[in-house]
Amino acid sequence: MTAITHHVPDAMLAAYAAGSLPHAFSVVVASHVSLCEECRTALEAHQAVGGVILEETETVPVSASLKRDLLLRLDTQEEPAREFRRAGVFPGPVVAALKGRPPRWKALGMGVRQDILMHDAEGSVRLLYIPPGQAVPDHSHNGLELTLVLQGRFRDETGAFGVGDLEIADSTLEHTPVADEGDACICLAATDAPLRFRSLVPRLLQPIFRI
Repeated sequence: MTAITHHVPDAMLAAYAAGSLPHAFSVVVASHVSLCEECRTALEAHQAVGGVILEETETVPVSASLKRDLLLRLDTQEEPAREFRRAGVFPGPVVAALKGRPPRWKALGMGVRQDILMHDAEGSVRLLYIPPGQAVPDHSHNGLELTLVLQGRFRDETGAFGVGDLEIADSTLEHTPVADEGDACICLAATDAPLRFRSLVPRLLQPIFRI
């Protein structure tokens, strides 16, 4: 794997460590961290600071029934996926989101495919498959979009992105990502609002594809 040059911003890592990052973005950040030693080290530093704050916070006694209910909930929760487990190009958090199944690719046109892993009022997470040399329709953003490369490479107006690189796009960016030649580009993408497409056809299909 080539060197990762596009990382998670420190403020976003801090939000992830604190548990305040929206779930859709947390899946992408966790996936990046599982691939990136630099961000994993930074995340551990944030978690260490959080641990010190908790240790210095005054404790508050709780009732026996509340403690019993909390322990029961913890006992019945599923064991979290191991972040560093991999299945092909997919890091642990993506494997967990897929629930052990292979991707169910749905055609978007021009060879581009997607598998929606999560979609609700707060955001969406999806896998994107972009054939070599193929462009994603020109678009901007109503909110925030995080795109993590899992295989291949793509380029847009901001630069080149390879495996492990994270692009963060907001309402100020209008771009046309294009997959490099070679391996197909597979990305993990999360949004908190629908994209804004310039062309008519993508706009018409947008409600169907939930993008």
